[in-house]
Amino acid sequence: MIVETNTVRFDSITLDSGAELAPVDVAYETYGQLNAARTNAILIEHAFSGDAHAAGVSPETGKPGWWDNMIGPGKAFDTNRYYVICSNVLGGCRGTTGPASINPATGCPYAMSFPVITIGDMVRLQRMLVDWMGIPKLLSVSGGSMGGMQALEWAVACPDRVVSAIPIATTARHSAQQIAFNEVGRQAIMADPDWNGGDYYGKQPPGRGLAVARMIGHITYMSDDSMREKFGRRLRGKENFGYDFDVDFEVESYLRYRGSQFVNRFDANSYLYITKAMDYFDLTAGRGSLGAAFEKVLARVLAISFTSDWLYPSYQSQELVRALRTRNCDVAYVELPSNYGHDAFLVDVAEQTDLVRGFLANTFEKIQ
Repeated sequence: MIVETNTVRFDSITLDSGAELAPVDVAYETYGQLNAARTNAILIEHAFSGDAHAAGVSPETGKPGWWDNMIGPGKAFDTNRYYVICSNVLGGCRGTTGPASINPATGCPYAMSFPVITIGDMVRLQRMLVDWMGIPKLLSVSGGSMGGMQALEWAVACPDRVVSAIPIATTARHSAQQIAFNEVGRQAIMADPDWNGGDYYGKQPPGRGLAVARMIGHITYMSDDSMREKFGRRLRGKENFGYDFDVDFEVESYLRYRGSQFVNRFDANSYLYITKAMDYFDLTAGRGSLGAAFEKVLARVLAISFTSDWLYPSYQSQELVRALRTRNCDVAYVELPSNYGHDAFLVDVAEQTDLVRGFLANTFEKIQ
């Protein structure tokens, strides 16, 4: 199924920093049909490097969406029953306003004059989109990793607009280690001479720095087991070491390939802004405790984590669940066995599908 990406423009948005963006564009895709009662809408939130193309085939690239194994007829997010929406986040580089967008005040790309954004800002823009679509309440909001942060923000900031939330492999706030990995990626980009203080549009982009940042990211997305199974210590196209600094091992080749591919589709400044938004995210900020943050939550919650995920380990999901239970929220939690590490929510979908399908069917039944 070919799926087109659409764009809607809003006059302005006021950010948590106090800055205003005017105008602001948001790119989105939809799958399935909105029912007459407008009660079957599900908002899918993408992770850090994702975009609005969550399912179906892109006419631009010919490739399936990043969660195509979860969204579609008969799948976890069954488009025969539900109307599924996915938008590119604020600060992104795939159709939604971000650092590469033109600043109307200057006629040039914003670059580093783009205001720093938050997960709350991303959700605020999504709410504008959902309002524009005429949808009073979402049946569910779901996503993994940074997508899970957005799902949690929806449940906390817009409790009357969300019937259920499915945060997967995520956290209420980044740990020091999670911030550290993001900072190393940012420093790799900013150390690239081609970054030029963020002013590289129309010039040579900081491809080397961005590729290194992506390589670091990919290491954290996998697990020791999955890397051992996929690569081990196998050599790449040779029988002996080269005794130089070209590629020797398969894993080196894989990381270099992933880094170079990422440079072709992602903006380095968006990397800086989005990772900073993730690091700033903290549901306890200004609320005192996680339990207090969930005080007004009305949504049913299904939290999912994976045994081999060391980037967003299960203890962070368990912390969410304990806090929700202190407020008598309707919450279920499952830790799924997987060797795929953090990437499990994207690739190890069989059990995840059964959980999500059953949870959504039960939730939908309750509101009929």
